[in-house]
Amino acid sequence: MLLDTASLYFRAYFGVPDSVKAPDGTPVNAVRGLLEFIDRLVRDHHPDRLVACMDADWRPQWRVELIPSYKAHRVAEAHETGPDEEVVPDTLSPQVPVIEAVLDALGIARVGVAGYEADDVIGTFSALAEGPVDIVTGDRDLYQLVDDARGVRVLYPLKGVGTLQLTDEAVLREKYGVDGRGYADLALLRGDPSDGLPGVPGIGEKTAAKLLAEFGDLAGIMAAVDDPKAALTPSQRKRLDESRPYVAVAPTVVKVAGDVPLPDVDTALPRAPRDPEVLEALAARWGLGGSLQRLLTTLNS
Repeated sequence: MLLDTASLYFRAYFGVPDSVKAPDGTPVNAVRGLLEFIDRLVRDHHPDRLVACMDADWRPQWRVELIPSYKAHRVAEAHETGPDEEVVPDTLSPQVPVIEAVLDALGIARVGVAGYEADDVIGTFSALAEGPVDIVTGDRDLYQLVDDARGVRVLYPLKGVGTLQLTDEAVLREKYGVDGRGYADLALLRGDPSDGLPGVPGIGEKTAAKLLAEFGDLAGIMAAVDDPKAALTPSQRKRLDESRPYVAVAPTVVKVAGDVPLPDVDTALPRAPRDPEVLEALAARWGLGGSLQRLLTTLNS
């Protein structure tokens, strides 16, 4: 099981009241909420390996060099926090180091790699996995990793993590008209304002799906632009032709990397804390209470 950790602690932060606080009054709603998420995921899905994947770089320079608008609006909206710091709610930022410390003390593998996003770490672990993989994320970009043949699916939280959309290729075809491999092409054609991806003007999700069904993949669509007999409208042909510079670089930006240099870590689900004394101190300092105890009980069962 691969966790898109930031996606989950953001959901925990907004799903658990900020009245959940440490003894000194510091909010710990994201910390406790994430522990409860992990507890529920382990109880419901019984992974034998678990990795909390992290964003070591949420806006890698190699992606920005290809598409300068990539996540640029998030930088522009920063509250004078520095040129390359992502905007997060003020009371969430201080909780992230606590989350990292608790995961480490528990012995849950936590992996972030310099120059890469958590998506890329997830993509690489997924590519290397010898058995079925569950990816837990609220980010639809990771739908591109869904692969029935390899047993890779996305567990997309609809309400907390108790109600998950189990996303396999059948779900993708029903909702988007593509399989996992085709989802990245669909995403780059339609664009994604939340990530600063412009897409091809006039090509929305439904049109992108129809073009992919007709021509197979992005390469097939662009080949059709040069074929006067291909079934493209004049407007589609013109817009795709004008978007060649974007289409040439977008696949590298949109597609999840599968070759991240991963560290050598023990991904086995821990049955007991790696560092009980540190964990006990963290639990007392931050008032982790029942959230942590329930997870410990689940891990030990």
